[in-house]
Amino acid sequence: MAHSGVVSSGKRKEIYKYLAPWPLYSMNWSVRPDKRFRLALGSFVEEYNNKVQIVSLDEDSSEFTAKSTFDHPYPTTKIMWIPDSKGVFPDLLATSGDYLRVWRAGEPDTRLECVLNNNKNSDFCAPLTSFDWNEVDPNLVGTSSIDTTCTIWGLETGQIMGRVNLVSGHVKTQLIAHDKEVYDIAFSRAGGGRDMFASVGADGSVRMFDLRHLEHSTIIYEDAAHTPLLRLAWNKQDPNYLATIAMDACEVVILDVRVPCTPVAKLNNHRACVNGIAWAPHSSCHICTAGDDHQALIWDIQQMPRAIEDPILAYTAAEGEVNQIQWGATQPDWIAICYNKSLEILRV
Repeated sequence: MAHSGVVSSGKRKEIYKYLAPWPLYSMNWSVRPDKRFRLALGSFVEEYNNKVQIVSLDEDSSEFTAKSTFDHPYPTTKIMWIPDSKGVFPDLLATSGDYLRVWRAGEPDTRLECVLNNNKNSDFCAPLTSFDWNEVDPNLVGTSSIDTTCTIWGLETGQIMGRVNLVSGHVKTQLIAHDKEVYDIAFSRAGGGRDMFASVGADGSVRMFDLRHLEHSTIIYEDAAHTPLLRLAWNKQDPNYLATIAMDACEVVILDVRVPCTPVAKLNNHRACVNGIAWAPHSSCHICTAGDDHQALIWDIQQMPRAIEDPILAYTAAEGEVNQIQWGATQPDWIAICYNKSLEILRV
């Protein structure tokens, strides 16, 4: 049975922990204002049958409880709640794996709303490595795939009988983004926040696209050794900056789109490979990173382009390699990490 415990520091709890029934990989904070301290977790079991679980912190009892658990084919490569900070859309979350799926959260029953499959040949599916949900226009979702493409989906939320929303989706555009597998995609807040996005992939490049001019892309950065780039994240407050990590690398590369191809900073205090990066939702100069060295680090990059020597905060998860880190968009005081079967949220 899953259970949770609390590590207290004086009167104010600084860390809350939840132990899931299985190893965890993907995880995401809910954005809705009426659902504080709600997260979705994805299992990482190396077989077809996997799970997604929605957990919520009861602030009175200081315990995490599972609100909904549902089956998912294969491990989720990413989970995201709809970026709906006002709570005006249906309570949706999406997952990527073999396909993109959109779910409607419920307690206890979460319902599958739609499966979005862009493969014309139904015998074959090119797994999705990641996706991003557009914050400015939540009807736009972009996916990245091992088949070298990115697909931009348009979602429709229809009203039926005034009671039930049915969600469906159509392909707005599909493009060959890289020469090899695409590992991550993220929309930028630049230029209105709707049309610009970037991707990274096995060819070791960061490429930037504009939905209004898809005939060309801009290479912002190429890894010198052509090492695959696994993740990218845009600064939430300053759209000029983004961060990326290379496969098996112990450092995080910070880029400035105004100065292509030259990192503006490298954060290299991790002693094993970095697995996750997340910018602060409320500050342009803070980013957190997590890695196989069991550490979650918070950095202040205000000094750029002077070298950033050390993080301002370090947390060690004694029992395991940290494989996921997320900074709560509506809870800027809290960072969530996953290692082994554990979810922890840490007050910063």
